[in-house]
Amino acid sequence: MTEYTLRPVGRVESTLTDRAAAPRQPDEGAPDAWLVFEDRYAPALDGLTPGSDVLLLTWLDRSDRDTLTVHPRGDAARPLTGVFATRSPDRPNPIGLHVVHILAVTGTRVHVRNLEALDATPILDVKPLLTPDR
Repeated sequence: MTEYTLRPVGRVESTLTDRAAAPRQPDEGAPDAWLVFEDRYAPALDGLTPGSDVLLLTWLDRSDRDTLTVHPRGDAARPLTGVFATRSPDRPNPIGLHVVHILAVTGTRVHVRNLEALDATPILDVKPLLTPDR
């Protein structure tokens, strides 16, 4: 199989540092956070505006890449389920997908609402969230 190389474009700056204590979804108490981009990607941030929602792709670097099945939400009462049918961070390619709301853009720093990613999580990409009327 062909291998691909991903290069992080920045990192998450968050108060979340303990995976076990972190919320599993953004609406479960995820804090505001900062997306801190490398200076060379400053031009790529042009057009990001406060008040808009974006898709954030991260590399869940503290995840187990050998996990193929999980009990959803860590609940042993639930049947084992393939990770491709769950939002588990443990998976062969631990790519995090987050919908975040932009609060502010300051240089190469983007302040966002409700991000459940841990501090120092690598950022892979940001894409606009398209709605049917766009």
